[in-house]
Amino acid sequence: MKEDFTDFIEVSGLLDYDPDTISKIYQKNPKRLLKRLWQTLIPIFGYIFSVGWDKLTGRLKNEVKARFRAKELTNLLVELGPAFVKAGQALSTRPDIIPGILLEELSELQDQLPGFEGNKAMELIEEDLGAKIGEIFLEIDQEPISAASLGQVHKAKLKNGEVVAVKVQRPGLREQITLDLYIVRNIAYWLKNNIGLIRSDLVALIDELGKRVFEEMDYLNEAENAEKFRNMHKHNQMIAVPKIYKETTSRRVLTMEWIDGTKLTNLEDVKKLGIDPDKMIDIGVQCSLEQLLEHGFFHADPHPGNLLALKDGRLCYLDFGMMSEVSRDSRSGLIQAVVHLVNKDFDKLSQDFVKLGFLSKEVNLKPIVPAFQDVFINAVEQGVSKMDFKSVTDDMSGVMYKFPFRLPPYYALIIRSLLTLEGIALSVDPNFKILGAAYPYFARRLMEDPDPQLRESLKEMLFDNKKFKWDRLEDLLSNAAKQTNLDLEKLLDEVINLLFSPKGGFLRNEIIEGFTNQIDFFSLKILKNLNNYLPNSIKLNTTDETNNLNDLIMYVEPFKNFLGIIQKVPGYSIDIFIKRVPRLINEPYTREMGIKIAKKVTEKGLVRLVKIAAGANI
Repeated sequence: MKEDFTDFIEVSGLLDYDPDTISKIYQKNPKRLLKRLWQTLIPIFGYIFSVGWDKLTGRLKNEVKARFRAKELTNLLVELGPAFVKAGQALSTRPDIIPGILLEELSELQDQLPGFEGNKAMELIEEDLGAKIGEIFLEIDQEPISAASLGQVHKAKLKNGEVVAVKVQRPGLREQITLDLYIVRNIAYWLKNNIGLIRSDLVALIDELGKRVFEEMDYLNEAENAEKFRNMHKHNQMIAVPKIYKETTSRRVLTMEWIDGTKLTNLEDVKKLGIDPDKMIDIGVQCSLEQLLEHGFFHADPHPGNLLALKDGRLCYLDFGMMSEVSRDSRSGLIQAVVHLVNKDFDKLSQDFVKLGFLSKEVNLKPIVPAFQDVFINAVEQGVSKMDFKSVTDDMSGVMYKFPFRLPPYYALIIRSLLTLEGIALSVDPNFKILGAAYPYFARRLMEDPDPQLRESLKEMLFDNKKFKWDRLEDLLSNAAKQTNLDLEKLLDEVINLLFSPKGGFLRNEIIEGFTNQIDFFSLKILKNLNNYLPNSIKLNTTDETNNLNDLIMYVEPFKNFLGIIQKVPGYSIDIFIKRVPRLINEPYTREMGIKIAKKVTEKGLVRLVKIAAGANI
């Protein structure tokens, strides 16, 4: 008993995941470890023996049997406790390690366990906050309203009358999680050294899991995440984040504003609030993309219980224990990969996977390129707006399992986040396609981001051999109009803001070049018409340059094409252009562009005069 208590004290003071320190603690006091090993290893090895026997007898080749064994494993993980549930959830995002059927079953693993006794929760609150329950709350429900693997939530009322949700950690959780992580890590170490088929570093995976679980167990960290998330999205009046009460928050107790909301999956209840569920989904998708691509700080667990529709039409995010970050380089790399996917450039797509850390530089990409083509070609040809994200990721899982892919931890969380979000959206709209909803946002980021690599990606997406891909722009705008209640005036204002901002240099140069060639074309046309009336003795030498002239006419077409596309967008009116003429005239960049156009036209004119003087054809 004394040894157990020593373990308890040492581990309870361990605030950060440190595998070396954990090893020393349990090597020094092995009694509790041996007891837990008996509880876990017997059922685990029993399961491994059953699967091994099925494999030897060939029964595992039967999909029904394989699925039964996969479900059996998910149930076993739930029985073994929180650390094993978390390990299963981590593996459910790793197609580079886990075969398809097991991946599907693990993705259904729920982070829910029965609640614990209310009196124990009250004792923990008093211990952590250093005061009696009656001194902290006016009232608090003894029975929890919900429970998960790490803790449970009680409804309460503060002394000032404000209603709050109090999240209380399971007693002894840190000690149980730490011991189980130690056991799981040693199992991973054995598998890594003895099972040659497993190429990924399972020990590194468990260490990453340990780090994340320790962060999730620290409610002060979750409170900080919530505040950071709130500040990032305070400009968005459609997003709500519960207020955190820091004075009644500790490492094991989190007090936050009580939110009355409806789960997005409860369609009838959402509609009773007078809210369009599709609009809620659109808000969630746009917010998720903003988290990923603008802030690089995203909610990695947007399941139905963590997303609520509020009476005032806002979407509320809950539970900020599982957050992740994406570097700027990785965000740019993701956008580049989307562009190469849309362009069906699978050679560059494979190189993107190297840059993003999915593949090492030593890997031979030649066999991977056709594998990408097999997975993506049909989906891309149908159009991004029709692409089935889950189907594509399932196919990609097979490729990742076959070739030496290694999924970076935060990318695994991105995929999980997007798949979960798409799952919620599909319950609202069976025809929903998350890539279709995301595509316009990707394009806007391409236009706004000054990153040189993305400037090249924008050219790749919109230009093909210097010809503008108007069908892609049309698809982009029509998709945007379909997925969102597009405000055309706002869209034009954003385009003008971009055009006349420091980021808009690329677009301004395209317009300058287009106008220069257009004016030069008309000047040449006028000159050739005048030449027809000159006496033969002084006539200029001309040639029929139909093809070149057609190329020049291409620079006139963008204006016609753009107007043609805009006219198809709901809410179009010529007035929206007329109202913006004064602003366009008065913009400093307009004068600068005019000077550049005049200069370029003059230069072209001088070159033509020199050619005429030399007797060359015009």
